Amino acid sequence: MLCASLPGLDGGAVKASSAAMASLDIYSRCWIGNEKGKWNKLAAATTKAPMKRRFNISAMSSSALAESRCTSSTKFYQEVLNDAREKFTQEISFQSKDRDISLSKALLYVASEDEAFMAFNREMDAYSLQSERRSASLPSDATEYTCVEAMPLAGKNMNEWMVELDVIAREVEVELVSREIGCDLAEVLDAVNMVLFKSRGFKRSSVLVDSKCAYLHSVLSSGYCSAILLSVIYIEVCRRLNLTIVGSRVGEDFLIWPQTGNPEELFKVISGHSLFGIVNGKCVDDPRSRASDINSNSLPGLELATNREIIGIALANLMRLHWKRASRANHGLMLTSPLRSVDHADDKFNRLNVPLLRPQDLRLAIMASERLLILQPHNWALRRDHGMMLYYSREYEEAVQELSICMAFAPEEEAQVLEPFVEKLHLLRVESSWKSRGKKGHLTVS
Repeated sequence: MLCASLPGLDGGAVKASSAAMASLDIYSRCWIGNEKGKWNKLAAATTKAPMKRRFNISAMSSSALAESRCTSSTKFYQEVLNDAREKFTQEISFQSKDRDISLSKALLYVASEDEAFMAFNREMDAYSLQSERRSASLPSDATEYTCVEAMPLAGKNMNEWMVELDVIAREVEVELVSREIGCDLAEVLDAVNMVLFKSRGFKRSSVLVDSKCAYLHSVLSSGYCSAILLSVIYIEVCRRLNLTIVGSRVGEDFLIWPQTGNPEELFKVISGHSLFGIVNGKCVDDPRSRASDINSNSLPGLELATNREIIGIALANLMRLHWKRASRANHGLMLTSPLRSVDHADDKFNRLNVPLLRPQDLRLAIMASERLLILQPHNWALRRDHGMMLYYSREYEEAVQELSICMAFAPEEEAQVLEPFVEKLHLLRVESSWKSRGKKGHLTVS
């Protein structure tokens, strides 16, 4: 089922963030450990096999070696992160024609960047655990890939995941050959549906709670995914079959259908369902959904989504997911919650009463919003939400900068809401800077 709900943090606005990639010195402040200090398959795959010889290293020398290797890993992962972001930016560049953008390639760059960040966190956790235990069993440096495309994602590199889409398309061709039929549109769509939903077992997640449903490589591996990524797979497979699939936002849903001069055949009911209904899921039969009102007459009037907009929907899903995970312990917390209380007469804001959020998920949400702002740099609501996430991350200088830019683009009433918050946030930034300088001065004197 390919009915995609459009995410909206705090009031339905799609969230975003700055176009600039945060450096790894910010990332390093956000790492958290995995359970029991174990590495997952990716972390293990990026390291050389440990030497069998047992080392007897003192705690001090062990710590020094760990710090040296930590520095090397930091440099390597920063290069991977920068490479992934740069190539994502190139893929969705406005200098390119929209039809030349590869949905799958852009989203795999997103997955590669996030996976590199999480792998770095796991490796830092391992170093920390070994340091605490004064262990001499230190891992070797991560394998230095020549490019981000060579980095493993769930056992395959990026190019191999692209090939996986080619394999699915060939399975559809085999299905058509077995039927001994021509290339009738209805039969081609039926064959695609057969391979995706029956042979491959792709299923749409009604509620997005697992990050594995939000990354393309995980979806291709498990078959369990968000609706928008299932739409992306459908579009990419059909493109390989020389069949153009288009899509449009309809209310809270994202609908897809083949570009055809005869939309009536999409709505012919066969065995209780139309092809349009099979492709888009139950939303077209739900009277509560605006999608249920679509017919052969209204379909041509829908505004078609561009490839950039489809990528933006996937990124908004990703940011919404990580924000929810980051704020899980703070029930009801919204990005704009601090804006509602800034004018109160108490001093809660001045006491820096910022709720504690899960740092890794918060950073992943910020990274998703950064990519969204690359796509929509003039969207004031996206920039506001990005600035608020930076505030929650206690990056006050960056938050002041983003929210100040937002005020220049926002409607007057929204700018008036932001102004007192930004003023107080600026004071927090100055206070934080003074405290930081005071600590450095104390260390220098002693």
